[in-house]
Amino acid sequence: MRDFRFSFNIFGFESRDALLDRCRLGESAGYDTVFAADHLGAPAPFPLMVAVADATCLRVGTLVLNAPFWNAALLAREIATTDVLTDGRLDIGLGAGHMKWEFDAAGIEWKALGGRVAQLSEMVDDLRTFFTGDLDELPEGRALPRPLQRRGFGGSGPPLIIGGTGDRVLRIAAAHADIVGVAGAFQIPGRPPGTFRLATADETAERIRFVRTHAGARAEDIEWHLLVQMVVETDDRRAAAIEIADRLGGTMTVDDVLDTPYVLVGTVEEMAEQLRRHRERYGFSYITVHEPYLELLAPVIRQLREQS
Repeated sequence: MRDFRFSFNIFGFESRDALLDRCRLGESAGYDTVFAADHLGAPAPFPLMVAVADATCLRVGTLVLNAPFWNAALLAREIATTDVLTDGRLDIGLGAGHMKWEFDAAGIEWKALGGRVAQLSEMVDDLRTFFTGDLDELPEGRALPRPLQRRGFGGSGPPLIIGGTGDRVLRIAAAHADIVGVAGAFQIPGRPPGTFRLATADETAERIRFVRTHAGARAEDIEWHLLVQMVVETDDRRAAAIEIADRLGGTMTVDDVLDTPYVLVGTVEEMAEQLRRHRERYGFSYITVHEPYLELLAPVIRQLREQS
């Protein structure tokens, strides 16, 4: 069973100092990694990661890059350069994208899910090629930058994170990812792309089984990632779960809220026990929360580390 790792994601900041102060707070609270998003309206991920790595000892990563946004050769350059500038502290999360409005606003073609998944699969293969090969078209004396790490992308680059809920994305994760996230967010039928509901405990277990089956012999080497969507500290779990279920618009029952791994609710001790149970049942050991919950999870991290 793997030791816990903890991380938080950053979607915005008011200033450089505010960003770095927040990340230093996370470092002192016991977090291991800071993740940057890849959305319009969010900071550009690569300069953010370099700045954070320069000011802290944290790992940095993307959760996740939208593969259809990028040209593979230029993305390979960004990844390799950032891995070098962060002293090999980079994790790369890749996804297929799910918010149509971003594609429309950026003037990027929005394809049906199958097309976007194909772009994700091609990106994984192309990045491996760029990390391991040379471009004949480069002028004499020029060379592609190489990542420092040799873990992901067939042993040629940083650790690769792929997460999702659908069969097609999870097959790619099973085949290629070092870290697999069962995203826990299902598209609500008939609603605009990006309108999600949370997965139940049983749905999560089924998705884990799906990945393990398709991963075959490499299943035991996978590190399992959990993105917690909500952290609620309370002395009354059921009362809080009733409020959460109501806030989720009836897409989950109260018992679903109490059982799903994507919501942490209870006292510090109860939330720590939830994470231990989730690691035992699903394998989740790499835990991410949204940045507003950074301080709420900090005492849970301390308790788990003290009791490990």
